[in-house]
Amino acid sequence: MTRRGWFLFGAMCLIWGIPYLLIKVAVHDLSPTDLVFGRTAIGTVLLLPIALGRGQVRPLLAKWRPLLLYSLVEIAVAWLLLSDAETHISSSLSGLLVAAVPLVGVLIVRATGTQDRLTGARLVGLLLGAAGVVAVLGFDLGHITVLSMIEMAVVVCCYAIGPQILARSLSDLPSLGVVSCSLAICTVLYAPAAILQRPDSLPPTSVIAAVVALGVVCTAIAFLVFLELIAEVGPVRATVITYINPAVAVALGVALLHEPFTAGVGFGFALVLGGSVLATRPGGSASRRPGAPTEPVGGGVPVAEP
Repeated sequence: MTRRGWFLFGAMCLIWGIPYLLIKVAVHDLSPTDLVFGRTAIGTVLLLPIALGRGQVRPLLAKWRPLLLYSLVEIAVAWLLLSDAETHISSSLSGLLVAAVPLVGVLIVRATGTQDRLTGARLVGLLLGAAGVVAVLGFDLGHITVLSMIEMAVVVCCYAIGPQILARSLSDLPSLGVVSCSLAICTVLYAPAAILQRPDSLPPTSVIAAVVALGVVCTAIAFLVFLELIAEVGPVRATVITYINPAVAVALGVALLHEPFTAGVGFGFALVLGGSVLATRPGGSASRRPGAPTEPVGGGVPVAEP
């Protein structure tokens, strides 16, 4: 890759590794609803004018139904449940669990018949990934509730289903238009609840900064940088950030929030990542990794973004 490509790649590994930390900080004083509304509103304000200026919104009107479905699955539900889960679990654990998204993606495309065959390598990858998740949950990462685990399971499924909607119904639409309109839809949906649940007093500066960073850096800037990365190095290389973001999330959680990290957790994480690589590798006549949930489709729309 070029020097510019490496810079963009490094930037995305960091940018989409820090949301878990910022969410953990924000939900200390904000409800998950307020957090999601604030983040999507900031992203909408920054991205929608750009999409409108480039004429990338009008083409989406004819496919508003799949766009609405994608917005609900990939952002509205996933971001809300992820934020709520982090009120009970560590940011490190949430990042580790999201690393299992490619594994669920493989199962989904296999179940829907869009993958040619389940090769031996893919099967081994699925088993390794499952063992890794069990290993991670088997070690003490703080207080874990059944509800938070159910929420994270739904989040992982949402991040795996989202790209299937994109690939089947929105692949011919402009990427920035899809992203900005999805954020706008979620902003409108969450506005009433956010107004009713607004805090009685101004949150601490750290919480406000976390929400602003989530909206500006981890949403608006992130999508723009990711599209540039795809243009520079191609969609296949760009998706390698999938396997690095969780490591960044764990490192930040341990270093800044003093969350626990053990050798067992590291071993489980390695199993999850190794399993994901094997499970999403091309097989048979497949020309791409259809099971990788973070594989850009629709001209480079990034998915499974925390």
